[in-house]
Amino acid sequence: MTVDYLTDRGPGRGARRPARSRLHGDAPSMSLNGSWRFRLLPAAPGHPGAAGALPPGEADEAVGAVEFDDADWDRIEVPSHWVLHGDGRYGRPIYTNVQFPFPIDPPHVPDENPTGDYRREFHIDESWDGAAAIVLRFDGVESRYKVWVNGDEIGVGTGSRLVQEFDVTRAVQPGRNVIAVRVHQWSAGSYLEDQDQWWLPGIFRDVTLQARPVGGIDDAWLDAGLTPGGDGLITPEITASDDAYPVRLRVPELEIDVEWAGPDDVGPVRVPGVRPWTAETPTLYGATVSSVGETLSLRLGFRSVRISGDRFLVNGQRVVFHGVNRHETAPERGRVFDEEWVRRDLEMMKRFGVNAIRTSHYPPHPRVLDLADEMGFWVVLECDLETHGFERVGWAQNPSDDPAWREAYLDRIERTVERDKNHPSVVMWSLGNESATGENLAAMAAWVHGRDPGRPVHYEGDYRGEYTDVYSRMYSSIPETASIGRDDATSLVLHCTAPESARQRTKPFILCEYIHAMGNGPGAIDQYEDLVWRYPRLHGGFVWEWRDHGLLTRDENGTEFFGYGGDFGEVVHDGNFIMDGMVLSDSTPSPGLYEYKQVVAPVQLAVERSAATCSDPDAGALALTVTNRRHTADTADLELRWRVEVDGRKAADGVLDPLAVPVGESRLVQLPDLPVPTGGEVWLTIEAVLREATAWAPAGHQVVFTQFNLRRGGLAAPRLALAKSTHDTDAADVVTLGPARFEGGRLAALAGQPVSGPRLELWRGPTDNDRGNGRGSYERVEPWENAGNGEPAPPYDEIWRARGLDRLVARVESTRAGENALHVRRRWSAANESASVVVDELWQVVDGELWLRADIAPSRGWDIVWPRVGLRFDLPADVDRAAWFGTGPLESYPDSRHAARVGRFAAGIDELSVPYARPQETGHRSDVRELTLSRGTAEYVRIDAAADTAGRRPGFTLTRHTGQQLDAARHQHELPENANTYLYIDAAQSGLGSRACGPDVWPEHLLRPEARTLTLRFRAGQ
Repeated sequence: MTVDYLTDRGPGRGARRPARSRLHGDAPSMSLNGSWRFRLLPAAPGHPGAAGALPPGEADEAVGAVEFDDADWDRIEVPSHWVLHGDGRYGRPIYTNVQFPFPIDPPHVPDENPTGDYRREFHIDESWDGAAAIVLRFDGVESRYKVWVNGDEIGVGTGSRLVQEFDVTRAVQPGRNVIAVRVHQWSAGSYLEDQDQWWLPGIFRDVTLQARPVGGIDDAWLDAGLTPGGDGLITPEITASDDAYPVRLRVPELEIDVEWAGPDDVGPVRVPGVRPWTAETPTLYGATVSSVGETLSLRLGFRSVRISGDRFLVNGQRVVFHGVNRHETAPERGRVFDEEWVRRDLEMMKRFGVNAIRTSHYPPHPRVLDLADEMGFWVVLECDLETHGFERVGWAQNPSDDPAWREAYLDRIERTVERDKNHPSVVMWSLGNESATGENLAAMAAWVHGRDPGRPVHYEGDYRGEYTDVYSRMYSSIPETASIGRDDATSLVLHCTAPESARQRTKPFILCEYIHAMGNGPGAIDQYEDLVWRYPRLHGGFVWEWRDHGLLTRDENGTEFFGYGGDFGEVVHDGNFIMDGMVLSDSTPSPGLYEYKQVVAPVQLAVERSAATCSDPDAGALALTVTNRRHTADTADLELRWRVEVDGRKAADGVLDPLAVPVGESRLVQLPDLPVPTGGEVWLTIEAVLREATAWAPAGHQVVFTQFNLRRGGLAAPRLALAKSTHDTDAADVVTLGPARFEGGRLAALAGQPVSGPRLELWRGPTDNDRGNGRGSYERVEPWENAGNGEPAPPYDEIWRARGLDRLVARVESTRAGENALHVRRRWSAANESASVVVDELWQVVDGELWLRADIAPSRGWDIVWPRVGLRFDLPADVDRAAWFGTGPLESYPDSRHAARVGRFAAGIDELSVPYARPQETGHRSDVRELTLSRGTAEYVRIDAAADTAGRRPGFTLTRHTGQQLDAARHQHELPENANTYLYIDAAQSGLGSRACGPDVWPEHLLRPEARTLTLRFRAGQ
């Protein structure tokens, strides 16, 4: 055995067969999935420093011999990742985003190279003896592997997420056979696979043996396009020997039955009357291609992909990608495929308005694309390539521009394209991700252009547009994205000269990653969406990313939790940066996904009052505008339902007449005379729901909603003031006001239960975005348009912590009592800080009801933004439920509230918080009018909120943990059990943004220090 095959920069060696399509045929095949013998070696056998890797006396390649004794080995399931088995005996997962978990010394890897040896027997029927060839296929092995069959070395495979086929015809025999596979965790190929994900070695996709029949078809590509006149056009490419002919193409539904006598006869087939394939109308036609020895089954989707100027067109219509970046990940299986799991995931995508997938950053399991064809997604299929770790050394020795790696690059893109070229869902090929630029990437693009001119080429790192067909960026800010969208010839785009900028502006623009969905967020989704419809050059983008990658693990006490970087003893890791999806690890959709669904809905609703005036805003007739932003389908599949609610309680409802709005158009619908009961706050809600069930959602599934305030309302606060006759109180004084008892000016009990507070809170448990390095100055001294040109600003949580927002202490300046009233003034500040906040609490009983007006006023010297400003009440621990009239049902924040609607909602305390992988701020409900807290089934206290003079209402959070406790914990199970429940009443919260890996909070959603007033009414529960 040579020692250099691990460091070989090439694409592998041995009996490797040419890349071809993934085809479904009737050739005999055998799955080799199942139980294999397995052992883990600590180092790569044959390397100079690998002493002890093999048992004494065992030769390097003895494992491949038929007679090798593996009886004392363990067993492991294939497919699987060995680090997810054995309770640590086989090593642990490693998470890095950019870092290489080994020295940057290409193409070399450490001698300490975990190596898994696999062996199993299989039996071949004698009927296979007449096959033209026996093919062994590996769909995915990480990272480099060597294969023996019956003691013969077959070859070496590389490209972890790429299919590799070997010809084993001469090695196999009827009856018993033995296969051995040696898999190395690290190899030269690892330098090309530094994707933002777990490093999970092993045979993790299917292993299959196939008997290729005499007269079979080695490959078939039925390129199903559309002519300018709208007919279907099948352009076939058949790879087969002459003795396979005649070859017959049949598409029964289209009455196609064509026979080609020989290779020279194969030619295009025009098909009139086809229904085009789109992501909204994924029409597929079953086809068969039969030869003398084999029949293949395919599904054809007729569609055309074309770039016209700066427009990306499918079937002649502009495409807007409402997409997600999708890794393959599951908490217990890692990247091992499970069809039902994936189908449920794709159904969830459809229900939440996702219409596109970027396969970040490698081809997925082949069945994923079958499902994408069937269910309807635009797919950007990405090659298994990323060299991001070289960024640390200024891209020195980056393989992308090194001729020694050229064949590996070309091999990877060839195997990507060839496997999946038959899928109509694939509308663009992507060369890979974050690998800088260079001649090898340009060569990949040239190969794709020559092989498949019908699909454009994408690669974000081609900033100057030298070899790709679309202009792609990650995380560009709102102003920069707007500049790209408009014809702004004076503005340079990133890394480009003026001529290069001009070239990029002639292309369709795609955000291959944007609105980084890490933890609580992202904010400002709507601002990007607005730009897409304002500037047709912009074609949407792909959220980073779809799902958190948490791996189910246990702590030393046996408590299960979802682990992230650093939880498995990694030498280097990137923490919880892998928990950045719109779906949590346990498949719970995040509030951010609900926000996304509402913002990107393909049908938009808006209610307007035609004759409203400033003097009478509630006058005039109502009309509904329905805008169809779909690509293909009209709105005939939707039903428009309306309801009128008074103070959140339904008063009337109905259904509007059916409306089929064509693609790209709007229709105005005059609404019927709606009942508007007297008294109370009246809201009209209109929902567009599915009229009939689909493959991915039931009838009645809500696509989008809108609300309109028919009549304003709300609590009118009385004028609160101390009577003239007042007196100072001291620490010994007890004051009772309605349901509240105060001791020394501090709230001690409420509704008969011990309570403390209110304390001023400016701190929140930092979100992942609060912890991120923002773009531009946090003080916002420069215009927003220039943000991002300088060094990143410090994370907000560091700024807030440095100013002591997490450790405020109070000094009582005065306490005065009057008839049915108590006034307390407290000054809040932090150690070693001079800036302070004064809170004037005026408690007063008016008409038998207890009111609080809290005037919050900051001093001079506050030169930062705040995360929140409000009051915290420490309540009994058994206060565990809230019912409210306000916005809901999920949490909402200033830049993420489109999915929030006004109504009445109720939830238990654990439902009010989102279990983000790393604990952080969660659970804020905006614009509360009424809030009833309960202890079990018994109402405890009701709090009503009045709007301030600017019309702003507070929000609330009911939680088991303080912001300080959320900050201290790395995982949910590390949060303490408390003797209190905590109620936050916030006058305001700052926005969320996507600062963890993207733009900061938009300026208007930043919370700058300013005076605020809270006016609340407290009543004991009934």
